[in-house]
Amino acid sequence: MKQQAEHSESNSATIPIESVADILERELNTVIKEWLSRVELESDLTAVPLNFQQRTGHLPALLHDVIKRLRLNAGTKAPISKIAAQHGDLRHKQGYTVAMAVEESRLLQVSIFTILHKNVKHLEFNALLPDVVTIADEVDAQLKEQMLRFMAANKKN
Repeated sequence: MKQQAEHSESNSATIPIESVADILERELNTVIKEWLSRVELESDLTAVPLNFQQRTGHLPALLHDVIKRLRLNAGTKAPISKIAAQHGDLRHKQGYTVAMAVEESRLLQVSIFTILHKNVKHLEFNALLPDVVTIADEVDAQLKEQMLRFMAANKKN
């Protein structure tokens, strides 16, 4: 459900107001590019040579889990992200450390919030802070699932 807001400039154009979930869905590829540009600045992450698909292939599904979580009714228990657990297995096989996985997760949150900031004129402000909390909670829950699988893989070796 989109609302219209008056644009404060003299042209009186209207700016569509969107939910955080709608913005993230619309800007999915931009979030991924933002994340990748941040990852490429981190020598510890790029020390593991991966192509674009190997490095970013998990992101669309993880971001869709975030978007689904944002659209849940308040008080609804969020499902555990299966893709996050699979991603933990993958990163372990690719030679990542726990610290590297944590850094990737941190960069994902920074990238999401950067894209929201770039879309500030479109944001539905009454839901912004609760949605920011939900994003942080979901990304951290995904990281927990990754780490559980990562640590289980370490015990096998």
